Amino acid sequence: MADMLTLTPAAAKRVAAIAQKQAKPAILRLSVEGGGCSGFQYKFGLTDAAGGEDLVSETEGVKLVVDPVSLDLVAGSTVDFVESLGGAAFKVENPQAAAGCGCGSSFGI
Repeated sequence: MADMLTLTPAAAKRVAAIAQKQAKPAILRLSVEGGGCSGFQYKFGLTDAAGGEDLVSETEGVKLVVDPVSLDLVAGSTVDFVESLGGAAFKVENPQAAAGCGCGSSFGI
């Protein structure tokens, strides 16, 4: 079931660096909230532990956790960390997204 969500090595490395600076476990929570320009928006944050019903995916010792409600909207996605001239950010490649905004932080199904 962990193959329903993938964390790239680049994203895992970035999460590990952030977690180390904040003295927290290297566990990234991805959730989906209503809002944004396209209907839904991604929310990222470090968490101390996975919940009992969370899907957990692990890459290079870093965990990516998603709650069951959000998983319905992001199943099959890949979470990457990209750096460009415009800045650096986590990016979700979501095969379920039918529409998205220019900044990549919101999507529609």
